[in-house]
Amino acid sequence: MTTSLYATLVSSAAAALKERKEEVNRLNVFPVPDGDTGTNMSLTMDVVVAEVAALPADADTAAACHAITHGSLMGARGNSGVILSQILRGLCEGIDGAASADSELLATALERSVTVAFQAVRKPVEGTILTVLRDAATAARHAADQHLELSDALRQVSAASFDSVRRTPELLPVLKENGVVDAGGFGLAILIEGFVAAALGEKIAIADVSSLSAPILSVDPVDDWDDDEYLYCTEFLLFGEGIDSEAVHDYVAGVGGSELVVGSGGEFKVHVHTNDPGSVLAYMTGIGEVSDVHIHNMRRQSQDRDEGLAKEKSAAAPKELKPVGFVAVAAGEGLAEILGSLGVDLVVSGGQTMNPSTKDLADAIAQVPAKTVIVLPNNKNIIMAAQAAASVAQKPVGVVPTTSVPQAFSAMLGYDGVEEDPEAIVAEMTEAAQAVRTGEVTTAVKDAKGKAGAIKAGQVIGISDHEIEIVGDDVASVASGLATLLLSDGAETLTLLAGEDFDDDSLAALADAIEAANPGIDVEALRGEQPLYPVLMSAE
Repeated sequence: MTTSLYATLVSSAAAALKERKEEVNRLNVFPVPDGDTGTNMSLTMDVVVAEVAALPADADTAAACHAITHGSLMGARGNSGVILSQILRGLCEGIDGAASADSELLATALERSVTVAFQAVRKPVEGTILTVLRDAATAARHAADQHLELSDALRQVSAASFDSVRRTPELLPVLKENGVVDAGGFGLAILIEGFVAAALGEKIAIADVSSLSAPILSVDPVDDWDDDEYLYCTEFLLFGEGIDSEAVHDYVAGVGGSELVVGSGGEFKVHVHTNDPGSVLAYMTGIGEVSDVHIHNMRRQSQDRDEGLAKEKSAAAPKELKPVGFVAVAAGEGLAEILGSLGVDLVVSGGQTMNPSTKDLADAIAQVPAKTVIVLPNNKNIIMAAQAAASVAQKPVGVVPTTSVPQAFSAMLGYDGVEEDPEAIVAEMTEAAQAVRTGEVTTAVKDAKGKAGAIKAGQVIGISDHEIEIVGDDVASVASGLATLLLSDGAETLTLLAGEDFDDDSLAALADAIEAANPGIDVEALRGEQPLYPVLMSAE
């Protein structure tokens, strides 16, 4: 395999874990809150990615494996990161010297990974990351014995890893008691999923690891700190020729728990839970050199985690439903702010050339904490999608057939706040929306003919009621002419909404010009920040 392929595979796995690391962190209840499992595994992978990326383009498999092994050892964070470094080391040892990749090599590499990882932990516990690794290796061996193609073997390994995660509560009582699956095992399954997806050129699926005993999406705060436990999670790198790793392991086992000593050739990663990290470091500096020291107070980590989960639970608590809520479609921060100030609960980004899907609108409807929801599509191309979303919603939904954002402004102002029947609300708001005339100023993207005559690509056009009424060469003159047209039927006020590329000075000058050309008219100029349309306007 080429260096670029190794980089792609490693980066994909790391990215998959980084995206879901907080989900992994929330599961962390065993044996003590030893940092954040997802964060620690992700930080470990960051160093691996960096070392592989630094390899020359012509580096061979041996060089890539050295980068992975060395990077994971040097970057290992927390208990989970140290074990992950040994999993990666075993995988690299398993593929050493291989000329090509097939299902047999996959099985061999995973089996070697199991051996190395289990050797690193003096007291392996079932229902943890080690169990998930072993189950993945078993699936790989089964696939190899069946002579499956590598692609099929990879899919089976990924599926087996998530199946194993789902079973962890049945193997580890503390997981079952707290309603979670194992955090480290879940992190490993995500890494495998990311690696497999990259290898097969597929998108990463969001795997559900819930089980009957462990629905991971309903994690409650857990007061699982025991004052009899060791207080400090201590980890560091130890360097020195002739260091006896077994002697180091015996020492840390005597002064603490959750001890891990991994590495070789004068480079070791040490992890231990202890009440006296100073004594541990003093011993280590007596036999070698110490670097990258990290000491975490696990009692405080536990408190911080519980407080965070409590806040999440409070935020997720069902909110009291109000009678009527509103969803509107608009593009531009200014338009969204105005709609919000008028009472719109949720603004879906979209408009001309950016039509939201039925699912986008259905999701928005579901998010609004109201018994009834009214949707303002604000574009003729979005009305049908809004109606489709209303038809699948789990609550009463009405769609006001607005074709522009200014119509939505008028519709919101026209709602009396009393009526709760969706059909009556739609009728009331539709009547208000139809009382406003709207105009749009934009640029033609191709040659065409319209009501205003021949149009060349790049010319500025003024649109009212879906008809091109004015054509010109600059925004100001077209907008001024369009405003006069909209005001010609007796309107008394005009609202201007400036697009993202129409600056404040140009907006002020346009407002002054319109007032001068139309005496007695009130002009209100606002920032809409909409794309594509330098100016939107409405007359009432």
